[in-house]
Amino acid sequence: MTQLLGGKTAVITGGNSGIGLATARRFIDEGATVFITGRRQTELDTAVKALGESAIGVQGDVANPADLDRLYAAVAEHEQQIDVLFANAAIVEAQPLGAITEDALDRQLDVDLKGVVFTVQKALPLLNDGASIILNSSNVASKGNAGLTVYAGIKAALRSFARTWAAELRGRNIRVNVVSPGATATPGLEGLAGQLIGGPDAVGQFNAAQDATVPLGRLATVDEIASAVAFLASSQSSYVTGAELLVDGGVNSI
Repeated sequence: MTQLLGGKTAVITGGNSGIGLATARRFIDEGATVFITGRRQTELDTAVKALGESAIGVQGDVANPADLDRLYAAVAEHEQQIDVLFANAAIVEAQPLGAITEDALDRQLDVDLKGVVFTVQKALPLLNDGASIILNSSNVASKGNAGLTVYAGIKAALRSFARTWAAELRGRNIRVNVVSPGATATPGLEGLAGQLIGGPDAVGQFNAAQDATVPLGRLATVDEIASAVAFLASSQSSYVTGAELLVDGGVNSI
């Protein structure tokens, strides 16, 4: 069977857990060599061990441009060019209008906005012509979920970035697209449930709300999001650029 990413090199930020880790696993299954980043060395080492010899881990925080320089230096040291870049790393802090703190705003801007800009910009010299860039946004960018002013606004900005960058990189035939997951079963979502709802059964209540409001009646799995990213990364989406792929169980269609 032909592999979608046979012989390709991919970089995934925040690839040590959740959607990033599942996507790294899917890319490797499709024949790619994958560089992953993570802020926590122990968790990163565990992920690399689980992924096997086709994975290379580079510890770093996308909010720190020097860490991104180190990431791309590692790619170059392996004599690799980049065919797929998945700007996935993100954090979320739930705060309603009236309670948004400057520190929380700065943290999310640093990771979720500045981190994406420099993840992509610093990769440009290593990107092959015809490469695929995927930005991880969220369906909350267009839903108006209470308590997520900063996160949703930043994720909406990523949708705009993809349109602009698709136009700017057209001369190199580099495609730029956005994947926008809905609520997905990850450790990060459990933390968000605690922030939004609180109490010992926050996760259960959050999941029950998803069951009631998502047309497909459940959370997404990380593997379902990874499949969507693999599609955008591969030649199967060769005529797709500047687009948003919603993977949210139908939430944004109602």
